[in-house]
Amino acid sequence: MIINTGQRTDIPAFYSKWLMNRIKEGYVLVRNPYYPHLVTKFLLNPNVVDVIGFCTKNPHPMFQYLDQLKSFGQFWYITITGFEQDLEPHVPTLKQRIENFKYLSSKVGKNAIGWRYTPIILNEKYTLEWHLHTFQWIAEQLENYTSLVVFGFIDLYPKVKKNFPEIKDCSDEEKIYLSKAFLEIAKKHHYDLRLCSKEKWLNAYGIDGHGCMRIEDYERSIMKKLDIKQKMQARKGYCACYLSNDIGSYNSCPHLCRYCYANSNKETILKNYAQHDDASPLLIGNLMPDDQIKEVHQETFISEQTKIIF
Repeated sequence: MIINTGQRTDIPAFYSKWLMNRIKEGYVLVRNPYYPHLVTKFLLNPNVVDVIGFCTKNPHPMFQYLDQLKSFGQFWYITITGFEQDLEPHVPTLKQRIENFKYLSSKVGKNAIGWRYTPIILNEKYTLEWHLHTFQWIAEQLENYTSLVVFGFIDLYPKVKKNFPEIKDCSDEEKIYLSKAFLEIAKKHHYDLRLCSKEKWLNAYGIDGHGCMRIEDYERSIMKKLDIKQKMQARKGYCACYLSNDIGSYNSCPHLCRYCYANSNKETILKNYAQHDDASPLLIGNLMPDDQIKEVHQETFISEQTKIIF
């Protein structure tokens, strides 16, 4: 089984101690975001959890626990965009994120880490030229520390438009221009470039738009084949990503990035964050008397027949 920590919030940045407490106790509880009294129990045991997937803007708080995570397979995505505090008010500096990426790569290996440059937002400050310069510079810094880079354009979800009313999507011409330029930069610095957004039509320009979190990425990270009989497709054919079991919670990321699709408003986030308890089996709050707990069946995807080193 694959456990994910980064589709709803940033667990490494803000909840690393909680995660390690959950691993020590061997299980985690996850509240259903749409039916709050339904709670799922997942075992956090390397015998049934083959890989833990992380997606974060700040892995540094997890560094003290890396040795304790060695019994689990890992795959990390680190988002580094170069935006300033007007869009990303509470993330580390660009220099710090570059250094964090390099350190993590040295610990888990370049096959277990990827760079995300997403979302692309254009305005008077963050121009086409700014993105080209920034992407080129970061690509130079991270060369030899990963072979995978993912880029994507902004998705204008209703909550994004509400929190960031002046935001707008890029034009098709701008998307083509940036995609082709990014592809050339990626080739120059030996990256596999992928698209993480809705514009699959960019495939016609040589862009790989078939998903950014694939089974083969997890396989490369642990150097073993995974026998997954039923592949869960993200957004029903939207892409080829493997939609693994996420243990996070929406409206709980204090990065407060203005473009975030997982947060609704600052007040809700801060209220939820105040309810966090490192000792609780749930990320936010604790169990309620009428909660219904369902323990899912878990099994390893690695069999004796699929232990094949790449």
